[in-house]
Amino acid sequence: MVRDLPEDDGRSMRERLLAGDLYRGDEEIERELRRAERLAHAYNLLDPGDPDVDARRRALLGELLGSVGEGTSLRAPIRFDLGHRTTIGERSFVNAGLICLDIGPVTIGDDVLIGPGVQLLTPTHPADAELRRAGWESSEPIAIGDGVWIGGGAIVLPGVAIGPRAVVGAGAVVTRDVPADATVAGNPARPLRR
Repeated sequence: MVRDLPEDDGRSMRERLLAGDLYRGDEEIERELRRAERLAHAYNLLDPGDPDVDARRRALLGELLGSVGEGTSLRAPIRFDLGHRTTIGERSFVNAGLICLDIGPVTIGDDVLIGPGVQLLTPTHPADAELRRAGWESSEPIAIGDGVWIGGGAIVLPGVAIGPRAVVGAGAVVTRDVPADATVAGNPARPLRR
């Protein structure tokens, strides 16, 4: 949902991005995108046979992400837009192939299981074709509660909140909020049981 019109209001494009308002990419944003790409690339290239691999992974995640809790593990490869907009709680496990387009905030709770090939997508674009053509975009946050399980290949769209202990079936496309303790599946994801 677009919250403002693209006009010069004195804020930088980065400030607009961080507020969730319409923005266009610029050099400052491009530097942040490349930083996250570089850190994720380094993470993805770590040798799993290296005796210090766990410490190296932890250090890179600490540099890349907004925060990452104790006992949390992400299997390579990973991909983030900015990295610092994502926080992950304790004891969570993210399987290989996560794509997290975290232009907007992504909050992942404690004890979350995320299957392989999951996509968390916060960017959105205006419905107006002229604004899209001019390069304007915005974002909406994603929030994943404690104890959630997201099956492999699921896609979570902008603005979605998944309540604690919910289950998202493999391959689901989550277009709206999921209540606590619910199980959803399909495209678009619909409740199977509560």
